Amino acid sequence: MNSIVKSLELINTPAGDIAAWREGTGEPALLMHGGPGLSDYTEGLAAELAPRFDTIRYQQRGLDPTTIREPYTIESHVSDAIAVLDGLGIDRAWAIGHSWGGHLAMHIAAAYPQRLRGLLVVDGLGAVGDGGEEEFGKRLSAGLPEDLAARAEALDQRAMRGEGSEDDAMESLRIYWPYYFAHPEAAPPMPALRSSVACYGQTFDSLREHLMHRTLELGLPGYRGSALFIHGRHDPIPYQAAEQSAALISGARLAILEDCGHVPWMEKPGAILSAIVAMNAQAATVP
Repeated sequence: MNSIVKSLELINTPAGDIAAWREGTGEPALLMHGGPGLSDYTEGLAAELAPRFDTIRYQQRGLDPTTIREPYTIESHVSDAIAVLDGLGIDRAWAIGHSWGGHLAMHIAAAYPQRLRGLLVVDGLGAVGDGGEEEFGKRLSAGLPEDLAARAEALDQRAMRGEGSEDDAMESLRIYWPYYFAHPEAAPPMPALRSSVACYGQTFDSLREHLMHRTLELGLPGYRGSALFIHGRHDPIPYQAAEQSAALISGARLAILEDCGHVPWMEKPGAILSAIVAMNAQAATVP
């Protein structure tokens, strides 16, 4: 077992380096941040999980200190995740993803089920239909003044087309940020983030294409390992997206967190780890 000590790892691949941070003790767990195209922000989640897992969070392609850039596709992101495991000599790990990272974790489960000890999707984009994307956009804008909602949506659409700047993307996220939380007026300050607009737009193009071809809908039933979906009741990504995703995996468990939005480790510290412990306890009682 590893002690709870943070370390920086550089995983060398033919396409460049992937930067990863490791801490914790227990079973290995690969953490995947949301976005896509954002800098990693899951340090708080890793700290919460460190007593239970040997966590490895990594910067996805598109931004330093990871040096890999295009292509920005589902396939390339999945390949990077497997490269991190290979580079660290890890045969099997938990795949734990938040938001877009949860969607990515499901693709890993569908494509490489033999590499996983378990799957944990935290407030992820869904696997069925449009993944909840349309409703997500409506809910984010619902509480905003009309002019701010229009400004944020215009900036976001520019980023989707690969036409906006990083400043545009961050302005849009700052406008939306409070509305990711169950109580926008009490939302914590937005962390310092960076963005790759190219990665954002092109990855979403690939994500939508896979949804259209039902990649996860057809592939996830073949995953037979442990699976837990955690979702905030007031997340702008509708919790029904988690219900539909969990229904694709035999024996998957779903935990809906009341009075919680999109970032449980900020809104309900300890809730994610508690849900994992409860899942394991319940599994232990099954004959």
